[in-house]
Amino acid sequence: MKTVLLVDDDTAILTVLSRALGREGYRVERAENVVEATRRIRENPPPDLVVTDVTMPSGNGLDGLAEWHRMRPELPVLVMSAHNMLLNAARAQDLGAVEFLPKPFDLGRLTEAVARALRHDSKATPKQEEGIVTVAPGVTLVGKSKAMQEIFRLLTRLITNDLTVLIQGESGTGKELVARALHGLSKRKAAPFIALNMAAIPRELVESALFGHEKGAFTGAHQRQLGAFERAQGGTLFLDEIGDMPLETQTRLLRVLQEGEFSPIGSARVLRTDLRIVAATHHDLAHMVHEGRFREDLYYRLNVVPMTLPPLRDRREDIPALITYFTGLAVARGLPQKSFDKEATEWLVAAPWRGNIRELENFIYRVLACETSASIRVSDLATLLGAPGASATEPAVARAGNLSEEVGRHLKQFFTTHGGELPAPGLYDRVVQLVEKPLLEQTLRATGGNQIRAAEILGINRNTLRKKMRDLAIDVRSLMKDAA
Repeated sequence: MKTVLLVDDDTAILTVLSRALGREGYRVERAENVVEATRRIRENPPPDLVVTDVTMPSGNGLDGLAEWHRMRPELPVLVMSAHNMLLNAARAQDLGAVEFLPKPFDLGRLTEAVARALRHDSKATPKQEEGIVTVAPGVTLVGKSKAMQEIFRLLTRLITNDLTVLIQGESGTGKELVARALHGLSKRKAAPFIALNMAAIPRELVESALFGHEKGAFTGAHQRQLGAFERAQGGTLFLDEIGDMPLETQTRLLRVLQEGEFSPIGSARVLRTDLRIVAATHHDLAHMVHEGRFREDLYYRLNVVPMTLPPLRDRREDIPALITYFTGLAVARGLPQKSFDKEATEWLVAAPWRGNIRELENFIYRVLACETSASIRVSDLATLLGAPGASATEPAVARAGNLSEEVGRHLKQFFTTHGGELPAPGLYDRVVQLVEKPLLEQTLRATGGNQIRAAEILGINRNTLRKKMRDLAIDVRSLMKDAA
């Protein structure tokens, strides 16, 4: 009979676990603290598996992991915890735990995890619900992939200090979410988190948005306004799309970072800063420095701890968990509960997702809103998304005829798949979006990323093009990289 050693001083957990695992033929023994567990593991024969909680009145369950691994490198250890999950998960993995289970969890899930560990196949493909970790109220990170585990480990090293962080990554990779996670895990979590998007603020109002202004400081300043620096005091200031900050504002921001103080526009008051700065951009700031479009000294002030978020195409193993998470969010917001069959999930994993996580999230909502069947199939996805990552089961993409004829054939097939029923309202906008995005992408590719020339060819002004690029999550750098 195989033995499971439970390191926990909660008798209720022992009773429940013994009852569940006893039916599977396992004997459960208990050690109330790390010292007792270490003595038991040193004995012969040792237990076949250790299940340890993290937070106990008698000590921290993670404290013994390194010693247990040194004594018995082959001994699997499963960690469970209800506290500070990201920090504990990363530390448990670093110390050699085979699996981390955040509480609360379904008892059946614990039993399955124990069985996997006893079979030594804990490295098996995680179930869809795994890899979803809530790190702060309203902030959930999803990622079992190696790339995201590296991000999690870096976060754990940053939550105990106030170092400035520069988050880089393509549009839609979750830069603000990671910044919120960093704030939510830090000692500043009780203070405000203020986010400011440099690309969304008119050039002439950027300094006012950052530092505030007094009444009458300039034309239109009808009342005193607090800036982001003042509103974020004690907390975290997130400067999104920092690469779009005007050069003159960069100069003043650098002075504030160097001196630790600022004055609102039109005021003689000098305010000390007490906050953490987290900046983010999808631009290559080093290249912008080389071109003279971003101050080199400010770049080094911001880039104290660099963090690069991977695009979704580099963490495809996280897509099943993301599908589960976004489906849950959609249902909580009133959309119907639906499931994705195996082939549909594989199709989504293979899709390119140029808009990254944001594009996947929006697509999941679209599927749940538009499709009538309870089980989503590949044909349903192909109808809504087109043909990214197309599989062999999909209809061939247009082979001949003009664009109008091919669109007509596609729409005819679309209506046919509804089996005589009508599709959900909003078809016009959905079809326009499906055509608009590739139109803009191919035009930008043809012009080598020149937005002015692309706007001329399309017959729209540059501001309209830039807005559409933001709305459709089109990243010129990625387009050029793919074209190369």
